[in-house]
Amino acid sequence: VLGRCARERRRGTAALGHRPEQRSAVTANADTSPRDLVWPDEAAADAPAAAPVPLPEAPPPDLLRAAFGRYATGVTLGTCLSARGQPSGLSGNSFSSLSLEPPLVLWSLRLRSSQLEAFSAAPHFAVNVLRQEHLALSRQFASGPADERFSTGPWRPGVGGAPVLADAVASFECALRGWHDEGDHRLFIGRVCRVSQAEGQPLLYHRGAYRLLGPVA
Repeated sequence: VLGRCARERRRGTAALGHRPEQRSAVTANADTSPRDLVWPDEAAADAPAAAPVPLPEAPPPDLLRAAFGRYATGVTLGTCLSARGQPSGLSGNSFSSLSLEPPLVLWSLRLRSSQLEAFSAAPHFAVNVLRQEHLALSRQFASGPADERFSTGPWRPGVGGAPVLADAVASFECALRGWHDEGDHRLFIGRVCRVSQAEGQPLLYHRGAYRLLGPVA
């Protein structure tokens, strides 16, 4: 597994925003000769230019933040080893699955984050999904001193040395596939090398506050 992730890492060291685009031909039947294939960019060049559609004014940040907050999420701890070999981590809820084949995950980090340099340079990272009992740990990672964040919790080294929380509901150990800056965040994509899971109720976050999962009547 580690060898495969290392090969994947060597192929994907460039940032996503700097990867060359690949062209693909449209589907053709058996009677179509290669010279009859139409490339998407060539077809677009022959088509009449569409009139630009004016965009409405963007909603104010406070309103947008409040609307985003109505989407309930889980809570995760993203971790990696810095260039100096020190554990780095933060609490967040921007994690998302991206693909099953190949196994990819996505998460984002503010460009102003003090952890940006560490995660951008780290070849591996881990995403640990927290359980309800990890409420204090999440707060410690969200606002506690950086040098005390790993002082509690059953941690173990994962793929590439990224810290893995042993009693997390789920942990995804990843090789960095690439990153891309968009807006005020950097998007990270990782190839999942190893996954673990355990029974337990996940910790939730909704409208700026931690929540607990309850039964549906």
